Amino acid sequence: MINKISPSVEQALAAVHDGATIMIGGFGGAGQPAELIDGLIAQGAKDLVIVNNNAGNGETGLAALLKTGRVRKIICSFPRQADSQIFDGLYRSGKLELELVPQGNLAERIRAAGAGIGAFFTPTGYGTELAKGKETREINGRQYVLEHPIHADFALIKAEAGDRWGNLVYRKTARNFGPVMATAAKVTIASVHDIVELGSIDPETVVTPGLFVRHIVKVPRTATGPAGFKHA
Repeated sequence: MINKISPSVEQALAAVHDGATIMIGGFGGAGQPAELIDGLIAQGAKDLVIVNNNAGNGETGLAALLKTGRVRKIICSFPRQADSQIFDGLYRSGKLELELVPQGNLAERIRAAGAGIGAFFTPTGYGTELAKGKETREINGRQYVLEHPIHADFALIKAEAGDRWGNLVYRKTARNFGPVMATAAKVTIASVHDIVELGSIDPETVVTPGLFVRHIVKVPRTATGPAGFKHA
């Protein structure tokens, strides 16, 4: 019998190893798997490469993970904002490597990994520092930059509900990077607010099929998340 439900966050994250590349879903606080991030902090893996849309807010969630000093590199599109003091301090002191990726390119590089695409050409970034050292090509009179997929060992994502086979549905904009990250990682771990009976999710509404999910773990629904963002 297939049963991907983990009894605890701790057990779901047990296999995360030092040096892992980990994708973490979320756009700011929306869709950020805060409980899984806290679990990763407690788990203790180090020398990590984190792939995320941003580089943390305030002192909680992803920022708290960076503060542990166990992240070697972050790949993201929006590292700096008013309350990104943890990232700023680490980056300026040379303790954290940054790979800056335009947001559309970030999403497509992750999607390409899940789709088995070897590389793709995009006009985004051409003529800027972000294209330095990369192959470029003129296609139909327009200049393009060659970008490669981003693969991960683990993806930590947040969904609204799931069943024991790992099928997931999301809530509105909390979906964001979750579906593409689930396809691009060797092991996907999803936190959900509700675990429903098998067959109760209309197959037409499943966003992430259980094929792409290794573990799901139920977490409580809270009113607010990291940096005061409302959980979606």
